[in-house]
Amino acid sequence: MSKIPEDIARMANNPTFQEKIPVRVKGEGDSLRVTLEPGTPLPFIKEELNRRFEQMKHLAVNARVVIDAGEVEHAEEIVGELGRFLKDTFKVASVSPPARPAPAAAERTAPREAPPPWRYHRTDALVLAGRVRSGQKITARKHLVILGDVNPGGEVVAGGDIIVLGSLCGNASAGQPSHEEAIVLALDFRPIQIQIGGFVAAGSSDSPGKKIEFAHLEGGTILVEDYLQANPFGRLPWPQVR
Repeated sequence: MSKIPEDIARMANNPTFQEKIPVRVKGEGDSLRVTLEPGTPLPFIKEELNRRFEQMKHLAVNARVVIDAGEVEHAEEIVGELGRFLKDTFKVASVSPPARPAPAAAERTAPREAPPPWRYHRTDALVLAGRVRSGQKITARKHLVILGDVNPGGEVVAGGDIIVLGSLCGNASAGQPSHEEAIVLALDFRPIQIQIGGFVAAGSSDSPGKKIEFAHLEGGTILVEDYLQANPFGRLPWPQVR
């Protein structure tokens, strides 16, 4: 093996240079990946590759090698030179640069592959666990989820939807003050009074078998329906932010 030139030796002994690990080799799927620190002299790279591949000759023969030279000038020439070196010395099967991501224009031609708009959406819904007792009032700026019951005399108010995973037996005011698309849903729907936006309706203490029901506005009237039968959001082609 030829001796490393003095300027390269000084660079290799520099602590900062050593921390960057100028030549890294690791297995990746069915290939070997070589990652180069930009600015590393080509003779030093060849010395390092010779040392690394010498230790794993049995893996190098007929192997596929991917060389990532980074975003530097003459990267293709560097990969070509090292490819010839590895093929001649260790009989590797192929040497290529890493696959690059598709350009932005190609991504725009496939809108279905784009991340959904809710993936990075931050919600300010309020989720509470426990029973809302008589005389208590819970207010949420947007949506409100109660993991429990709302007793008679209890009140829940929200700027968006109200979801009660339990019995709703008190007062519920959703979509306040003017969001008329809001709903009120409960596993056991027996409210004293319902309000959606500016519309108010009296509730009923009779529950038809504790069906999952929800209240919504239709034509200026608050309607109560079986949630599973009505399936109000089933026609949406994709999940949407409420």
